[in-house]
Amino acid sequence: METVFSGIQPTGGFHIGNWLGAVQNWVALQSQYRSLYCIVDLHAMTIDYEPKDMPGRVEEMTAELLACGLDPSRATLFVQSHVMEHSELMWILNTVTPFGDLGRMTQFKDKSERQEVVNAGLFNYPVLMAADILLYRATLVPVGADQVQHLELAREITRRFNGRFGETFPEPKPLHTQAAKILGLDGKQKMSKSLGNSVLLADPPDVIKKKIGNAFTDPTRLRKSDPGHPDQCYVCSLQGYFASKEETERLHHGCRSATAGCVDSKRALAENMAKTLAPLREKAAEWKARPEKIREVLGDGAATARKIAQETMTLVRERCGLYRA
Repeated sequence: METVFSGIQPTGGFHIGNWLGAVQNWVALQSQYRSLYCIVDLHAMTIDYEPKDMPGRVEEMTAELLACGLDPSRATLFVQSHVMEHSELMWILNTVTPFGDLGRMTQFKDKSERQEVVNAGLFNYPVLMAADILLYRATLVPVGADQVQHLELAREITRRFNGRFGETFPEPKPLHTQAAKILGLDGKQKMSKSLGNSVLLADPPDVIKKKIGNAFTDPTRLRKSDPGHPDQCYVCSLQGYFASKEETERLHHGCRSATAGCVDSKRALAENMAKTLAPLREKAAEWKARPEKIREVLGDGAATARKIAQETMTLVRERCGLYRA
């Protein structure tokens, strides 16, 4: 069975972009492949954060992943820093990664422009990502558009390591699924908690209603009597994820024919979104009330991941000629 690896940063709870774009796929893939899913807390250290908040963010993220259907009996869920081989392999991969390749990473350029002090961890982020994947000899990596460049670099790092030290790692391939690409509520940037343009899985109905009420709509529609263009409207683009096909078509028809306004479309989206997310929010609350169970899941996952990682690193150290006492 092929191995799938993917990771998510512990930002606390996640937003609907994470859920629609990644987590739903994770749940589907866990029954098809040997699946390892990692809460990448080491990656999260590349931006400013409050250390005392990190444990809670990890537990909240875990609770919501489990609430969405991630099954510890079918997938391995663990925390990155609980398997120290991630950092060791990253250092070794650094020695075969060209400096210039890292400088060309689009995400590094974008994020470094928003930070007053650019740390080396942000620069080396793609090498750690490569180590995350190769440590488990993963052959498939579900990726969104923003991670394609990083995966291509991971593939190049794989080729360079294998060329220098002998065939050791399989070359990971992108797993192109039907993952949704969800923009933020401003309709322009990627959905992000830090940018304040997201709807969170944990948001109650009144908060969802308020957020959707301020969401981007069709910029060409100035009055309700103006015919709308659902393909240009952010709110309309989300309807299909939370409403039936028939209701979505009816809402889009109302937009095109000007028989319904943007306020009507927003109201329907907010109601359907709140209804869809309610059972997930309830399940997450049940998990959050049992932190000892969350720690058990993560502990078991780390033990499984650690065993694979140690086997990989034994081979890597041998191939690299590192001294054994």
